[in-house]
Amino acid sequence: LRACAGPRLGAAMMEGLDDGPDFLSEEDRGLKAINVDLQSDAALQVDISDALSERDKVKFTVHTKSSLPNFKQNEFSVVRQHEEFIWLHDSFVENEDYAGYIIPPAPPRPDFDASREKLQKLGEGEGSMTKEEFTKMKQELEAEYLAIFKKTVAMHEVFLCRVAAHPILRKDLNFHVFLEYNQDLSVRGKNKKEKLEDFFKNMVKSADGVIVSGVKDVDDFFEHERTFLLEYHNRVKDASAKSDRMTRSHKSAADDYNRIGSSLYALGTQDSTDICKFFLKVSELFDKTRKIEARVSADEDLKLSDLLKYYLRESQAAKDLLYRRSRSLVDYENANKALDKARAKNKDVLQAETSQQLCCQKFEKISESAKQELIDFKTRRVAAFRKNLVELAELELKHAKGNLQLLQNCLAVLNGDT
Repeated sequence: LRACAGPRLGAAMMEGLDDGPDFLSEEDRGLKAINVDLQSDAALQVDISDALSERDKVKFTVHTKSSLPNFKQNEFSVVRQHEEFIWLHDSFVENEDYAGYIIPPAPPRPDFDASREKLQKLGEGEGSMTKEEFTKMKQELEAEYLAIFKKTVAMHEVFLCRVAAHPILRKDLNFHVFLEYNQDLSVRGKNKKEKLEDFFKNMVKSADGVIVSGVKDVDDFFEHERTFLLEYHNRVKDASAKSDRMTRSHKSAADDYNRIGSSLYALGTQDSTDICKFFLKVSELFDKTRKIEARVSADEDLKLSDLLKYYLRESQAAKDLLYRRSRSLVDYENANKALDKARAKNKDVLQAETSQQLCCQKFEKISESAKQELIDFKTRRVAAFRKNLVELAELELKHAKGNLQLLQNCLAVLNGDT
């Protein structure tokens, strides 16, 4: 399966859903609905121009246009896989120089197992359904698979665009290697031992986080941000789970409409009596209603669920930033205590002073950049939620009017008015 990104990224997302009346047609259904309000400039523009799915792997063609002197050419492309995106993300996290910045969240691993399983089950059950039913369900499952694929591409592109838009991260050497080096980066996924090490590191970090969280911050701004982000992250997590349930409910309703419509169509084709004609007309209503319901589900998934998932990950990245700053504050306070002890004993004073100065400089550096990062994060998320929620409300109204028009038209036909 191949997909083109950039402006065409989501154009075929709903392929497989039959074209309905004009009020159903969507313009510009691109997956850029995962809006993060990126402030990029012409000096460095990154997009995923093409993507190819090969079983469990997706190969992304990363296209770059730049006028920066760091690059050998003004325009170039390389092929990258998911593991290489993770390597780039981890290199930012592990770099002490970026401790005071919100590291853009890594894109989720491509997962097409559920869609493939549905297609396989459909193939196995082909003999138990009519040709029309099989074709319709096959088109819908293929469209679902394509939507997931394009969403995967979009998530990876958003990560790169966030990095490219960041005034500091965009200068990173590893990022430039990722964009420009036209050979395999020889990056592999983590083995079991490395995953186990990460697990224990996270456990230590969680335990340390409990200790750090008990330290009163010296700056009211960061104390407020820490309290707010903890609550915000939990609320977004809860909203994300509920949004997923909502979209699944609409998708389930669309599937039910499909089954009801197919059954009524089967009844309507039994004979040419008036009741059979009635069944055919109502079957047509259910079929068109199914299309609207499926698009409602797709729009809610695109405009709301995806946005919540993205900001769930980004709010975690902001929490990680505050953890690093709090950890630095604790280290600074411990260095002050160690210096007081050294002076009291008149032993290793110079070493303690040097350590205290380094901890002070690190803490002040993180605090300075972290404050601006958190202010920018608020600006981004407010703009993104405002844009997507307004667009979702407009689409919900459009689909509701479409449903009303369908019902009125159907009633007019059944009553013999047209």
